[in-house]
Amino acid sequence: ANGMPELHKLTPPLSVLLSRGFKVALVTDGRMSGASGKVPSAIHIHPEAISGGPLARVRDGDVIEVDAVAGTLNILAGADDWTARADAVPSPNAAGPGMGRELFGMFRTFADDAESGGSAMLPQAGL
Repeated sequence: ANGMPELHKLTPPLSVLLSRGFKVALVTDGRMSGASGKVPSAIHIHPEAISGGPLARVRDGDVIEVDAVAGTLNILAGADDWTARADAVPSPNAAGPGMGRELFGMFRTFADDAESGGSAMLPQAGL
């Protein structure tokens, strides 16, 4: 959640996994310039995770159903589990300091969804 990340660098490693027989797909609220190649991709999912979109609740091992014809994406999780995950969505700055993350904390704090221009208004006081 540092704005809308560019994901084109993911295509080569995902393509290698595909060629080795793994089943992979890319589902993201990020952007991707250029083609995804052979990798099935659902990009620029809206609303984004940082805005409370459902991708913030996805966990490792979840089954995601993508219907390109209908334009839908469903995470197949139980209703109770899904509701409980709403309380467990981490803050964009939850990882804390280290590895340079603290340098971009302000950007994550004020990031907004792409439909709104990508950034919320910064407060004028204290800048």
